[in-house]
Amino acid sequence: MNLHKTLATVSGMTMVSRVTGLIREILYARAFGADGYTDAFAIAFRIPNLLRRLFAEGAFSQAFVPILGEYKNQKGEAATKQLVDHVATVLTWAMLFTCIVGILATPVLVYFIATGLKDNKEVFDASVFMTRIMFPYIGFMSFVALAGGILNTWHEFKIPAFTSVLLNLAFIVASLFVAPYMQHPIYAMAFAVLVGGVLQVAIQVPALLKVGMLPRIALNPMVGLRDLGVQRVLKKMGPAVFAVSAAQLSLLINTNIASRLGHGSVSLLTYGDRLMEFPTALLGVALGTILLPSLSKANADKDHGEYSSLLDWGLRLTFLLALPSAVGLATLSVPLTATLFQHGKFDAASVAVTSQVLIAYGVGLIGLIVVKILAPGFYAKQDIRTPVKIAVGVLIATQLMNYLFVPVFAVAGLALSISVGACLNAGFLLWSLMRRGIYKPESGWIRYFMRLLGALFLMAAVALWCGQQFDWTGPHTSSLARIAALCAVLAACGITYFGALLAMGFRFSDFKRIAR
Repeated sequence: MNLHKTLATVSGMTMVSRVTGLIREILYARAFGADGYTDAFAIAFRIPNLLRRLFAEGAFSQAFVPILGEYKNQKGEAATKQLVDHVATVLTWAMLFTCIVGILATPVLVYFIATGLKDNKEVFDASVFMTRIMFPYIGFMSFVALAGGILNTWHEFKIPAFTSVLLNLAFIVASLFVAPYMQHPIYAMAFAVLVGGVLQVAIQVPALLKVGMLPRIALNPMVGLRDLGVQRVLKKMGPAVFAVSAAQLSLLINTNIASRLGHGSVSLLTYGDRLMEFPTALLGVALGTILLPSLSKANADKDHGEYSSLLDWGLRLTFLLALPSAVGLATLSVPLTATLFQHGKFDAASVAVTSQVLIAYGVGLIGLIVVKILAPGFYAKQDIRTPVKIAVGVLIATQLMNYLFVPVFAVAGLALSISVGACLNAGFLLWSLMRRGIYKPESGWIRYFMRLLGALFLMAAVALWCGQQFDWTGPHTSSLARIAALCAVLAACGITYFGALLAMGFRFSDFKRIAR
């Protein structure tokens, strides 16, 4: 498999997803701004989204994909299909039970996640209502996670990478054509989540049929639970849940803190988070997605040299592309935020706070992305305990940092704590991989970093100078003028960075790689 070509394909599909996601956020900011009701939606969406990351995409994928790859490579198609059927059966019944309990317990969940809403009954009730509407989303996304793991193992990356576009399109249609006609316009976004979940499930079916792995769901969940492969997946999921829950618990605590920093604080933190997720998904998620099946195969083949080399390739490419992204977020935070969000109800004051959040996220962007490269180095070896221990330590450190940063930087302090915590997480993962001899850095890293730093310094200087030549938040500055100016600044930064690298001897063909 040509990893360079596959990365380009996955990143291209992810780019479509993130561009439509930005359009969705622009329309959302224009229509709703940042107030108590946008906080209510952000909190309502966070609950099923958190459970999705906790039990579906996060813990489930980390435990399921390596075992699925082992079955595919060593046990044949019949045994693999049986594993898929049994895992799907257990997952479906577990998610059905979770959704029913979650819908019944929604008021309690909202209360504990956002205590700041309890003083405003209307906003609290709105959050409860929208949470109940969106709760089935976790069930839909569990199937999507299962399908994504299967398709990625068969080296079919396009559909899983494209899937989230459908949710973004549902948001866009709802904000433009449904919200204006509702008594409570924000409720349209909750229904859009539900529709988006159904669409994401539907697009998986033809792809699964194509590879012959569309699961059959049994009416009796015990059929699946008796399967030894399913038991192995569940056993691996236990530590994985703790690993993912550490990060998600930190996010919940931050949401609770933000809900007590004034109306709109949760929303402003979310807007910054959306911008940060753009490079994180394009690089970290895309690389992690294509690396995990290749690492699992190298581990099954006991090819330790290939295993280490794959991690080295991923890290070099990450630093090449993630570092300029981090510098861009930090130096162009106001131009980015104003251009994308300063429309309608999203005013200059909201731009100022969101840009500070973006700078804070920029500090830890490299850590957030590197974690997604290094964590598969453990998951492919079916070692989930090590990331768990590190994640728990990072959770404690992150919350201790909140006591230091939030009183000084307010909402941006929450983002800064996450950023520093992500860098600590990445550092400990790297140290552990090297200490065990799993990853051995190839030669040339010092020279590589020196070249990158030189190009980054030039890029930062250009970004800061260009960013000061335009009034980004002025009341008379048109949206088209902002877009044109931002495109010009980004083009200047890109030409400076990659031009400097080429002048220093970089050749991007050096990053092409074929997985064995």
